Amino acid sequence: MTSQLFNVAQAFGVKAPKGLSIEGFADASHPLIPPTTPYVFRQGLAGIIAFLRDPAGDAFLLTGPTGSGKTSLVCQVANRLNWPVQSVTCHGRMELADLVGQFVLCEGSTRFVHGPLAVALREGHLLLLNEIDLMDPAELAGLNDVIEGHPLVIHQNGGEVIRPHPKFRVFATGNSAGAGDTTGLYQGVLRQNLAFLDRFRVLQVGYLEPEVELGVLERAVPSLPAEIGEKLIAVANEVRRLFMGEADAGAELTVTLSTRTLVRWARLALTFRGAPQPIRFALEQALTARADLEQREAIHRIAADVMGDLWSGGTPA
Repeated sequence: MTSQLFNVAQAFGVKAPKGLSIEGFADASHPLIPPTTPYVFRQGLAGIIAFLRDPAGDAFLLTGPTGSGKTSLVCQVANRLNWPVQSVTCHGRMELADLVGQFVLCEGSTRFVHGPLAVALREGHLLLLNEIDLMDPAELAGLNDVIEGHPLVIHQNGGEVIRPHPKFRVFATGNSAGAGDTTGLYQGVLRQNLAFLDRFRVLQVGYLEPEVELGVLERAVPSLPAEIGEKLIAVANEVRRLFMGEADAGAELTVTLSTRTLVRWARLALTFRGAPQPIRFALEQALTARADLEQREAIHRIAADVMGDLWSGGTPA
């Protein structure tokens, strides 16, 4: 794949020193380049750009509450640079072999199929390990040498050796920064090995600032009146505050309103604008139908207080 220099200010729509550039790929047609979505680049972009330019034997971990945009940040950076991504969602039963590759039965015979780690290492893709703190730390320890730039030796495939492409990078996302879940909100999260974590740069990703999130809403749902968007965001931020335990009584909610869910709520509110209580109906479909009764009522009380007449029967203009 042919490399290409991208101007940072132009590629990401941010203020940056004149002439600051980063190398990506010229071919924008690769099927593993993440699709473009409305996105406002903010916190952490400088750290990611520095890492992409020179990882220096590190990997990069993005941590933060669910729905704060950790995966989206990596994918949209990759999109702007035409950088293919091997994206994997980790889980408790995943093994290192799932990442490296394994023999599969094909047309009556077995052949070795390389996994996302092997392909990313060979081709110079980004390896994105989502929910990394759900995976067994003993299996993840097998990535230590690869992160540091050593070749991958696949013993089960006759000792095949894959040397790292200069563009190979490892990203991971998680809710706990590898320290385990102390809140009880994230089922299945495991405490990770300290030696493994020591190989990561870490970025804390929080929820969007209200004015930035309003811009996202305006781009995703342009027909939504701005004053209604502001009220939806106010509801979302109060729900997030209770979810993250910032109230006096600690965490009071086990569901939260991510930006993704917020956009869904806004779209559904417009879809059901002719129905009775469209904003309430939309919120139920977007989020609260999966909350228990007590939490559903609590979120609805928050929304009713913020939305006023719009909640009880008004419709978005």
